[in-house]
Amino acid sequence: MSSIFVVIIGLLGLAVGSFLNVAVSRVPAGRSVLRPRSACPECAVPIAARDNIPLVSWLLLGGRCRACRAPIPVRYPLLEALTALLFAAEALRFGRSETLPAALVFTAGLLALAACDAELFLLPRRLVHPTLGLTAACLLAAAAATGQWHRLGVTAACAVGGFAVFFALHWVRPAWLGFGDVRLAALLGTGLGWLGPWHLVLAVVAGSAAGLLVGLALMAAGRATRSTRLPFGLFLAAGAIAALLVGTPVVDWYERLGDPYAASAPVTPARP
Repeated sequence: MSSIFVVIIGLLGLAVGSFLNVAVSRVPAGRSVLRPRSACPECAVPIAARDNIPLVSWLLLGGRCRACRAPIPVRYPLLEALTALLFAAEALRFGRSETLPAALVFTAGLLALAACDAELFLLPRRLVHPTLGLTAACLLAAAAATGQWHRLGVTAACAVGGFAVFFALHWVRPAWLGFGDVRLAALLGTGLGWLGPWHLVLAVVAGSAAGLLVGLALMAAGRATRSTRLPFGLFLAAGAIAALLVGTPVVDWYERLGDPYAASAPVTPARP
């Protein structure tokens, strides 16, 4: 894979991360992500173009507004840097394949949802639905370009299956899952089903395990109790991105465990 291609996708991630910050700040409040221009929330002074360069401007300004010196939340550079890093990693993972656009859209949406859940315990449908629709559209284009319509069928089945399972859990115990998590499950099925149903299972298991470990660590440190609320969507998003990037070797290893004849078979490369 060309290093120039990876760098370009990483720079695209910086720009997308800047847009995600706008979405995280405005969508939960029901505001448009297009208008008005970005401005300091403290002094309302519009942000100049020179102060709106992803990551760089925050560093040059020392993390403070140029006009009023109010601190700019660290979430802004972190989300931009994380988006760039993950975009570059996915460029390495999928290369110039038809799967890459769907992976990038899926990841960007998950990052915005994770940030909203971490800050507000909210998974806005105005983020879930567009991400699901754009991811599905990219996968439809991938199926049309490659002729792999069966993978699109598996994707649809995973989306419906994930939604159904989480909906059942929500119906049985609403305290366990909010309905935002139910919508998120459909998105996870859409984004991961193209790679296979076990990637969706891996994402849910990894996200649940991460949430459990964090909860136990917080309780051990005296910073949480059994009734403390945790942003489960954040952990599901992390599990999904991990499954997207490194899930195929894990799934292949698991499948070989159950196949006594697989030990002597050659290991197939990661599927794009």
